[in-house]
Amino acid sequence: MASIRLLRGFLTVGGWTAASRVLGFVRDVAIAGALGAGPMAEAFFIAFSLPNMFRRFFAEGAFNTAFIPMFSKKVEAGEGAMEFARDALTGLATILLVLTVIAQIFMPALVLLMASGFAEDERLPLATMYGRIAFPYIFFISLAALLSGLLNAVGRFAAAAAAPLLLNVTFITAIIVASYAGYDIGLTLSWAVPIAGVAQLALVWFAAARAGYRLFPRIPKMTPELKRLAIIAGPAALAQGVVQVNLLVGRQVSSFFDGAIAWLNYADRLYQLPLGIVGIGIGVVLLPELSRRLQAGDEGASRWSLSRAGEIALLLTIPSAVALVVIPLPLVTVLFERGAFTADDSASTAFAVAVYGLGLPAFVLQKVLQPVYFARGNTKTPFYFALVSLVVNAALAIGLAPVIGYIAAAFGTTLAGWAMTIGLWIGTARMGESTRFDKRFWRKLWGILAASAVMGAELAGAVIVLGPMFGTPGLKVLALLILIASGTVTYFLAGRLFGAVRLSDLKAMMRRG
Repeated sequence: MASIRLLRGFLTVGGWTAASRVLGFVRDVAIAGALGAGPMAEAFFIAFSLPNMFRRFFAEGAFNTAFIPMFSKKVEAGEGAMEFARDALTGLATILLVLTVIAQIFMPALVLLMASGFAEDERLPLATMYGRIAFPYIFFISLAALLSGLLNAVGRFAAAAAAPLLLNVTFITAIIVASYAGYDIGLTLSWAVPIAGVAQLALVWFAAARAGYRLFPRIPKMTPELKRLAIIAGPAALAQGVVQVNLLVGRQVSSFFDGAIAWLNYADRLYQLPLGIVGIGIGVVLLPELSRRLQAGDEGASRWSLSRAGEIALLLTIPSAVALVVIPLPLVTVLFERGAFTADDSASTAFAVAVYGLGLPAFVLQKVLQPVYFARGNTKTPFYFALVSLVVNAALAIGLAPVIGYIAAAFGTTLAGWAMTIGLWIGTARMGESTRFDKRFWRKLWGILAASAVMGAELAGAVIVLGPMFGTPGLKVLALLILIASGTVTYFLAGRLFGAVRLSDLKAMMRRG
């Protein structure tokens, strides 16, 4: 059943994530039209990034990395899962409450830590005010992340994958209400952040309760299991700290260029669509799956799951990366260029999209390779690779900024991503046969690369043919739809020709289950 569970889980998570990311585009289009790339937009993006940065550090990163394998093994063994989950929830909630209070006091310093270019600037008081309103989101979303990890570990993927939809719905509603009622857009969006967090936590809490895990915090106490959780989470926390420092480097560099924080944010949202659907979907499903296979001592099934996850990830990611590199300007122009978002903003954002596109396969492969370490309780090795990526990012972003400007931050992020991925891949290759991609994966990879190259050439020619339509306001959307459809058809036809896409492979996966 491993193959069916892996495929069904990926389709569930990927489907809900796709819906969320599409709705997220609607949200970002609305924000771009309302705020453009001006001071209010940059202040809001920094304020919103603060709780999200700490969320990745405490919950989705370090905490869940250690929690999911331990919880999965307890579920598999049928002992102590409920008590362990309740203690973990209590411990995390306690840490988050303390962190939220500290952040309220030191918010101006946190803003400058993220964007020192805001000093002596109108953006600093704006970002401080927005940050104090938005920061409590970390409490709700981090607890929601823990409960989502619990649900994923017991094979209940839908609610956890659907929860991000609520954030986008809340944001879109806030923009509509603010526009019609004449409210301050920045303040309204800031208040929407913690409201969305409450909604997301409520959704996954009720889903966990239906799955048999009705969790309430209790008086905090340090149990032996929590001590072990902390020991495992420690190196993962350090690794996440390095990842967040990487992000800080990019934001610090971009904060010294007017509009750059907004341009990079919109570009990030565009490449996050395939990353979210494919990479995060694969990572969410693969970690508990590998943990279960290792607990059962089935090394062959572990290798098969890893290889098929990598195959599915690259089948969808490499053509997406090619599209982001070849047609970034049509994508950005159609999606964002309206209202306060100008043609100059489109050009700057498109440049960043192309650079991020070069790193997309690396970011997705990280989601495939990291579970190999985490499922074995090894959180130290990824930390060392993260340190290497930090050095690469800082050297490029800071060193190149005086020469090439804001885009140095995007180049730093992309090349640091590849440095991290190469390290992870070399490390897994040294662990043994069960942690290496199989022969079928490598055969498929060459077919995927060839099909993606054909698609890239077709897209480059199609952009020229459709050029007049992109220059006509009423036809831009239709032109983009034609462009995407033609690229999709070309890729899958070429994929069939080169052996990258075969219906028989899906049938074989189902038979294996």
